[in-house]
Formats: sequence, C-alpha cells, structure tokens
Amino acid sequence: MNDSNTTIIELKKIVEDFVNERDWSQFHNPKNLSMALAIEAGELMDIFKWNSTQECDDMMSEKNTRQDATDELADIMIYALAFSNRNNINISSAIEEKMIKNRKKYPTEKFKGHF
Repeated sequence: MNDSNTTIIELKKIVEDFVNERDWSQFHNPKNLSMALAIEAGELMDIFKWNSTQECDDMMSEKNTRQDATDELADIMIYALAFSNRNNINISSAIEEKMIKNRKKYPTEKFKGHF
C-alpha cells in the first residue's frame, strides 16, 4: 500500500474488517474509541519526552525509534478510522470543513511564521 494510491475508504474497510472479524464493534463506542486515540497519542509522545527538538529529529533517523513512532502513528490512525466508521463520519468532508474554519481562524497574513 502507498499513500499516493490508497483511498480513505480502503483504509476504513481494512479497519472495519479487522474489527468485525474479532467482534469488537460491541466495544467501539465514542468514549472507548476516543480514549484509545488519546492513549495511543500519549504513547507516541512518550517516545520523545525529555528530548530536545534536535534530539527528536535525530531519533527519527534511528531505525528502531522511527519504527516505534510509525507503529504508534498507525495505531492513532486505526482508532481514528474506527471512530469514523462507528459514528458515520466522512473524513474527507470533516477535514475539508475543518480546514475552512482553520483558514478563517488563522489567516495567513496574521499567522505566517508565528505561533
């Protein structure tokens, strides 16, 4: 699989098939899935805690750390896809609508190069 030719719907189906094969949908409610997302995000953050920005950048060049971070990101994405599956959220529309809000909230002329 490759980002350039894999659709969101294909990823959603892979996750949904995995969940259904294990009869896990009974546990997939908004609370559980949102908590799982937060936990996985915490596990990604844990890889980099107490390190400087440069050390974190360097760590992503190390094979083991890069793989650990990639695995945690995959877990985050899997739970996000499961959340969208269970709650009938169209991810493409959600991102498009949120980016419209973000552009209004953070106009380029005011925020470019600033936090």
